Amino acid sequence: MTKYEYKPYRVGKRKNTNTRYLILALVVIIVVTVVLIKTHGDGTSVAGLNNSSGGGSSIDNPDEGVVETGSEAVAGGGNEAAPAASANTSQGSVTDAPGSAASADVTDVPPISTVTLPVAFNPIPHSTANMTKATLEVIDQSLKDLKAGKIIAARDSLNNVLLVDLTPEYRKSVKKRLTDLTAKWLFNREVLPGDTLCEYYRVKPGEVLEKIGKKYKVPFELLMRINGIERAKLLQAGQTIKVVKGPFHVNIYRSTFTMDLYLGNQLFIKSYRIGLGTKERETPTGRWRVKSDGKLIEPPWYDEETGKNYVAGDPEYPLGSRWIAIEGLDEQIKHRIGFAIHGTKDADSIGKRSSRGCIRLFNGDAIEVYDLLVPLYSEVRIVE
Repeated sequence: MTKYEYKPYRVGKRKNTNTRYLILALVVIIVVTVVLIKTHGDGTSVAGLNNSSGGGSSIDNPDEGVVETGSEAVAGGGNEAAPAASANTSQGSVTDAPGSAASADVTDVPPISTVTLPVAFNPIPHSTANMTKATLEVIDQSLKDLKAGKIIAARDSLNNVLLVDLTPEYRKSVKKRLTDLTAKWLFNREVLPGDTLCEYYRVKPGEVLEKIGKKYKVPFELLMRINGIERAKLLQAGQTIKVVKGPFHVNIYRSTFTMDLYLGNQLFIKSYRIGLGTKERETPTGRWRVKSDGKLIEPPWYDEETGKNYVAGDPEYPLGSRWIAIEGLDEQIKHRIGFAIHGTKDADSIGKRSSRGCIRLFNGDAIEVYDLLVPLYSEVRIVE
């Protein structure tokens, strides 16, 4: 008779039941894990979209790598300040710092990530006797925008026209119109609707104009001018001022003795007549920038050729009202020193080869440019 081990039925059933419970528990754990992973992933994606689409505009931290220059105690300008008045905050945005949430409706000018990267200046097209119909239509629409009070739309359209072929007469006319427009959108307290290059700024406790200027890569003298601030120390916490998103740059054309001023990459502001180096001491072409300690008001000057020292009060003092020293960025000019943009008492030298290599300006123009260029960030491009 075959023997077998007796196993109660209920014991085998209990084991089968335990197996089912174990499998069910594993299924539940797997399902919960999948749900958690999916939920976490969806939440991350949504946050990323919100940050990219609704986070407002931003500017790279402008304080990194900036060498402090100037003094709050020095007004530093020859320009007469406008009467003080409160800023108009009915239009534009008010922000506590560049890139804050309060400035979400302002589109930033593309910033320069490092001071050694080249500015994206487009080459100016050659003048031509013919212009396309499309170009003429853009100019016509810009003039209509001006009549309708759409200053920013007209400014941007006219500036784009400079990047295409124009007759010399049209190019000169468009530049003049753009320069005239700066009185309406740049050199005053008002931030116009749709302007991405200017905004309102609320001064924080302990802040000074020089610090605010560095945040926006513009000299504090410009902030004084456009806000009608007669003395920098009069700035008060909680005050709302207009700021400009810098930096400014200049393009110098040796063949025409002309210097063009731009805001940001290529928004034309103004042209200046200049004097350049003689044939024996040519002003070198290339890419330069304003030196960290290069901005001086009527500095003393030593003439290495004659061994004579000059100060601002001397009748033969050659430097004029301002001195803006520049340093080479291109390899072939990094070793060149002693070059600058400066004023002159010799008005007849403008438009000629008259200097020892520096760029000369009328004294009034030198003051204006001094109040717009900022050390380390403002680039000086010298071309033929």
